Amino acid sequence: MFDDMMKALYRQEGASLDISILESPEAQGFIDTHAAVLDSSFEKAEMSAVMRDRLRHSDYVFSGMKAFHELNEAFPSLLDENGDKKPFERFLNDVRNIDSTYNWNYLRAEYNFVAASGEMAGKWEKFMQDGDRYNLQYRTVNDGKVRPEHAAIHGVTLPPSDPFWDIYYPPNGWNCRCTVIQVRKSKYPATNHDEAMALGEEALAHDTKGMFRFNPGKERKSIPDYNPYTISRCRDCDIAKGKIKLAKAFIPDNQVCEACELLHRCAGDKSKSQRAIERTHYLHAMEPLLKKSEMLKTDGKDIKVGFTTYGNKHLFSDTFGRSSVLTKDDLASLDEVLKDAQFIESSSLTHPRVDGIESFFYFKAKIRGQWVRLNVAKQVWKRNKGFIQVTYFLYSINDI
Repeated sequence: MFDDMMKALYRQEGASLDISILESPEAQGFIDTHAAVLDSSFEKAEMSAVMRDRLRHSDYVFSGMKAFHELNEAFPSLLDENGDKKPFERFLNDVRNIDSTYNWNYLRAEYNFVAASGEMAGKWEKFMQDGDRYNLQYRTVNDGKVRPEHAAIHGVTLPPSDPFWDIYYPPNGWNCRCTVIQVRKSKYPATNHDEAMALGEEALAHDTKGMFRFNPGKERKSIPDYNPYTISRCRDCDIAKGKIKLAKAFIPDNQVCEACELLHRCAGDKSKSQRAIERTHYLHAMEPLLKKSEMLKTDGKDIKVGFTTYGNKHLFSDTFGRSSVLTKDDLASLDEVLKDAQFIESSSLTHPRVDGIESFFYFKAKIRGQWVRLNVAKQVWKRNKGFIQVTYFLYSINDI
């Protein structure tokens, strides 16, 4: 893949690197392959589909920025000492050290870091389901390879809501093996916040640029915005945070920013294409639900709740953010979830809608042992000759 990308670079003309090369099939092939290597590091880690998608997005952008640096570093090697373009084989031989440095030496540490980020992001999701019911405790592997600075925060115990975890949640460096576990408050009292922050600052004293001060679970990223292939201003840039719509007026003033903007746009296009393919597949799998319904008890009367094409589309969208429990593979069997639903309350609308929905009934149910809230819509349509059609259908699912 590196050789193919260099072939695309060899075709370039001009005195500076054309950033659009990152959109070429060769560069995209390299980026996708590199990102897939990183993705594989957390393949077996337990996490929601939403979290996995976000981490993969992070891997893609990181891989793209890395490819940009490899291309930028290789570009001057196109010309010989006389300013003439080298034969391709000579050029390729001259840039072999770039390949070995970036895609062997660096990749080892990057793979380990992403693996740790993926595992800790999945753990963070589970911690959030319990809120502050338990404390979290920082743990090292406790062997002879543990860095003294990391050993200093071994045993720090704080509730998940403490801002300490925004900065000092693992991984806290390349090849960091630290972890965090839940502990009972009665057995492990909380560490003094100021003391914990001081220990954390000591642990990351060598991280002068502040790259590792992030929480992969909260930010839903495998690698922080500021990393070896970006610049410090990426910490607060809307584009680096994926907020492309907020940055429409953004005009890159350097090649790093230009490459970043292009890669986030490419990532968005890939995500939309993949989502469209998945949407067609899963909506087809949900079609049998259109013939199924369940009688559910409310505080006033029993209602017959079923499924509609409109509601199924909304339920599919829920797997992308409203629920960390619901997965795409659950969609085809939601009738089974509906059977055991327990009524919570009903609610009128806070503002008028154009889809005929007049109110909602809320139920709770379990998916793989975890509670979720089922939002059942009451839809009312006025038909010919004054006939009123009332339909109750499962509209959305979110976490409790």
